Amino acid sequence: MRQITILGSTGSIGSQTLDIIRENPDRFRASVLTAGSNWKLLGRQALEFRPDIVVIADENGYAPLKEMLKGEDISILCGSEAIAEVAAEGNSDIVLTALVGYSGLIPTLSAINAGKTIALANKETLVAGGSIVTEAARRMGVDILPVDSEHSAIFQCLQGEDPNMVRKLILTASGGPFRTWTCDQLANATTADALRHPNWSMGAKVTIDSASMMNKGFEMIEARWLFDCMPEKIEIAVHPQSIVHSMVEFEDGSVKAQLGVPDMRIPISVAIGYPERVATSRPGLTLEQYSSLTFERPDFEKFPLLGVAYKAIETGGTLPCAMNAANEVAVKAFLDGKLRFIDMPLLVTDTMENTSFVANPTLEDLIAVNAEALAKAVEWIESTPGA
Repeated sequence: MRQITILGSTGSIGSQTLDIIRENPDRFRASVLTAGSNWKLLGRQALEFRPDIVVIADENGYAPLKEMLKGEDISILCGSEAIAEVAAEGNSDIVLTALVGYSGLIPTLSAINAGKTIALANKETLVAGGSIVTEAARRMGVDILPVDSEHSAIFQCLQGEDPNMVRKLILTASGGPFRTWTCDQLANATTADALRHPNWSMGAKVTIDSASMMNKGFEMIEARWLFDCMPEKIEIAVHPQSIVHSMVEFEDGSVKAQLGVPDMRIPISVAIGYPERVATSRPGLTLEQYSSLTFERPDFEKFPLLGVAYKAIETGGTLPCAMNAANEVAVKAFLDGKLRFIDMPLLVTDTMENTSFVANPTLEDLIAVNAEALAKAVEWIESTPGA
C-alpha cells in the first residue's frame, strides 16, 4: 500500500490521481490532500478517501471545511506554509505535486529534503528552480518521476537505455487551439478561443499556456533538468493528433516513441506505480481510428514565447524564474480581459529584461526575483496603453 500526498487534489491532475486511487484501493491510499480555495470539493474528497490530513490554502475556506469534516478523524490545516509542511509529512511514500505555477517550488523542495519520492506534475518547479531542485534530489537520493505526458513518454522510452547514446529528445505538441490561425487572427483571439483546447482537458492556466505554446517552452526546460539534456538537443514537433506523446532519437538513428490515448491518468499511473504498471479498464488506443499521424515544425514567429523559453534556459540563472513569474501575470491578465493574447510575449520579454539577474542563484535569490518580476509585470500592464 503506497501512501500518497496530493498537493492540489481539487485540480485536474489531482482529481484524476484520485480516480486511479479509487480504482486501486489495494495499492494506493491518499494520506494527505491539499487545495487552494475549493474547500467544498476538498471536503467531499476527504469524506470519500479519509486522508490523515487536509490543507486548504485559502484561510476563508478553513472554517467551513472544518464544519464539513466535524467529527471525522482528519486533521485540518490552513495556509500555504502548511502545504509545505505536510509535503514533508512522515507517513507518505510519494508526493504528487500538482500545484499551479511557482507555488509548487517550495513544497516540492520540502518534500525532497524529507526524502520523499516526487511525482512531478508542476513543470514551473523546474522552470523556476531547476538547478536547485535537481541538486537537492541528487543530494537526498530522491527520484523525480514525471507526470506530464511528454516527459512520462521520454521517461518510458529511456528505460534500459544508455543516456550517453541519446542524440535528441523530441517533445510533441498538439499545437493548441491556434495552430492553424494566422497572426492577424491571433490579434483578435478571445479567452474563450484560447480555452478551447482540441485534445486535452486541463486547468485554465495550462490551457492558456498551451495556446501560446509557452507550455511547450516550459516542458523543454523541464526536460533539460529531468533528463540532464542540453536545450540544443531538445526539439519540438507539432503533432495535432496527440497520440505520440514524445520520442527519443539515439545515436544509431533509432527512434523510440510512446503512444496512447490523450488521457492524463496514464502518465499519472506510470509515476505513482513505478516500476510496476497499473492496469486499467478504460479503453486503450485503437490505431485504425487514426489513418494518419502527422508532424510539423512549430512556428516560432506566430508563437514567440517558445523562443523566449529557449533563450531563458540558454542564459540560465534566474532568467527562467523571471520569465515564469511574468507569464503567470500575463495569463491571469489575459483571462481577466486586461491583456490581449498577442501582448503576452511583450509583457514577458520586457519583464525579463528589466528584472534583476543572478547567474548562480540560491533559493533566496529565486524568491526575490520571483517577487520582483511579478511586481514589474503588474506595473507593465498598468502603465502600457492598450494592453
